[in-house]
Amino acid sequence: METLPIFVTVAGRPVILVGDGEAAAAKARLVVAAGGIVSDESAAGPVLAYVALDDEAEAAAAAARLRARGLLVNVVDRPAMSDFLMGSIVDRAPVLVAISTGGATASLARALRTRLEALLPASLGGLARAIGAARGAAARQHPTVADRRRLWERALAEGASLDPLRPLADPDAAVAAAIAGDSAAAAQLVEMVVTSADPGELTLNQLGLLGRCDTLVVDGEVAPAVIDRARRDAARASAVPEPLPEGLTVLLRAAFRPA
Repeated sequence: METLPIFVTVAGRPVILVGDGEAAAAKARLVVAAGGIVSDESAAGPVLAYVALDDEAEAAAAAARLRARGLLVNVVDRPAMSDFLMGSIVDRAPVLVAISTGGATASLARALRTRLEALLPASLGGLARAIGAARGAAARQHPTVADRRRLWERALAEGASLDPLRPLADPDAAVAAAIAGDSAAAAQLVEMVVTSADPGELTLNQLGLLGRCDTLVVDGEVAPAVIDRARRDAARASAVPEPLPEGLTVLLRAAFRPA
C-alpha cells in the first residue's frame, strides 16, 4: 500500500474548508453528508481541512497554515500537496466503498465506482445493519469467535443465503435464519500448488481458500505477495500439524524457484 485507507468520523465536528467554487462545494456536500460542520479557518478543534483554491501558491500557503495547526490537509486536485486523498465513493451506508488510485487518475477511480454501483445492491446497507443488530444472538448461538467466523463466512459466500451481491427483501429475517444454522467445523487440509510469484494468477477458488483458512503452512519459496492473500489472523505453521486442527488448513507449496 502507498497510502493508509481510513474512515474518519466527522459527525458533529468542524471541518475547515478554504476556497469557493464547484470544487469547494463538492467537498462541502461530502462533509455535510457525513454529518460534519463546514467551517472556516477560525474554527476551534477541527478534525480535517480541505483547500480548494485555483492559485497554486495560495493553495500551498493555506495548506502550510493548516498543517502548522497539526491538521491533515487535502488540497483539491493536488495530491502531492495533500496529506490524505479522497477516493470515489460507493455509499450503501453503513457500508462504504472508497476507491483510490493514489492521485494517479481520477477517471479510473470513477470507472471502477460506476461498475461497483451497478454490482452492489441497495439492500447491502440493510444487511450490514441486520448483522450488527444480531451480534448478541449470534454470540449466544455460536459461542466462540471461530464458530461465528465460520457462520458468517458460510452465510455470506457466493450463492449462499446472505450473499451480499444478491438483493434481500428482508435482511433481518435472512440474518435470523442464518444464525439458526450450523457453524461446526471439520478438520480439512487443502494443498495449493503455487506456480507463480504473481498473486494475480491465483484462481478465484484459491483466493477464497486463502481468505477462509484457519491455519496456513508454507512449503518452499512462496512469494510474500501470494502469502499476503491469506487471512491475516490465520495461525501460521512450519509444517502440517498433527493431529490436523479444526477448520481449514491450507498448505501452500511452491512449484517454481523465484528469479
